[in-house]
Amino acid sequence: MTIHGSLFQDFREKETQDPFALQNKKLLRIDMRYGPVQAKTGSMVAYQGDVRFQNKGSGGMGKFLKSAMTGEGVRMMECTGSGELFVADEAAEVQVMYLENDMVSVNGNNVLAFSSSIQWDIHRIQARGGMMTGGLYNVSLRGTGYVAVTTKGDPVALDVASSPTYADAQAVVLWTSGVSIDVRVDTGGLGSMIRGGTGELLQMAFGGQGYVLVQPAENVADGGHQNGGGNKGGAGGMLGEFLGG
Repeated sequence: MTIHGSLFQDFREKETQDPFALQNKKLLRIDMRYGPVQAKTGSMVAYQGDVRFQNKGSGGMGKFLKSAMTGEGVRMMECTGSGELFVADEAAEVQVMYLENDMVSVNGNNVLAFSSSIQWDIHRIQARGGMMTGGLYNVSLRGTGYVAVTTKGDPVALDVASSPTYADAQAVVLWTSGVSIDVRVDTGGLGSMIRGGTGELLQMAFGGQGYVLVQPAENVADGGHQNGGGNKGGAGGMLGEFLGG
């Protein structure tokens, strides 16, 4: 028996020496020779070799309590062993970056994997308008190593230093260190409010130096930039109950 066609040639595993490498836009290949990694719980789709998984939950009691109080956070598993590990998250696009003694602030729902050398925690976003929502929270990833996040569609990286920058809170994936954040209210005017509003009431305003990454989908609702005061069963959205209804 013979199988005809180019399927197994077109999609065969890509050979690379990089610790984190894209197999394709939606699948991340991790070379386990470089040491343990943290990956989103349930993100493993395949591996070759001897890879072991340990559920790390919310990352310790301190992070567990922060996650319970804020609604933000991410459940991680520790991956150790040898071989190649493939991870993905519901066919979302994967974006890879390398931090060198730096930090990014990420929507918890978009965290896919990172090197064990990267430290993570839940932090409060220092936004002047944050009091309107009861508090904004995000996941900080800090240190030196690889970080992989997911986006729904190809994102755009906006240089906030070049011009005043605003984004729908439910489309923001992450921003880099040096970026300042505020919350802007845009009612669209009285006439617009009478007609039901614009749907763009709360916007995130960015300044300072650095980049904000925005995806072409306004549905980063599960686990992102959450409200600190209850979030309707854990799905309160990036601005918590204020945006959730």
